[in-house]
Amino acid sequence: MDNIYLYAIALLMLIVGFVTVKKIAGCLFKTVLIAILLSVLGVLYYYWKTMTTVG
Repeated sequence: MDNIYLYAIALLMLIVGFVTVKKIAGCLFKTVLIAILLSVLGVLYYYWKTMTTVG
């Protein structure tokens, strides 16, 4: 009977761990995506600024 409780607790821990990692990874993915987009916008602004001042 102790094995059933052990498996139930292990299954519960697995589910909670999966949900936690999913939430953290989702937030981390959004942060990385925003950083990449801001970098691309910064580079485009820099090239636009240098091309308009030279020409």
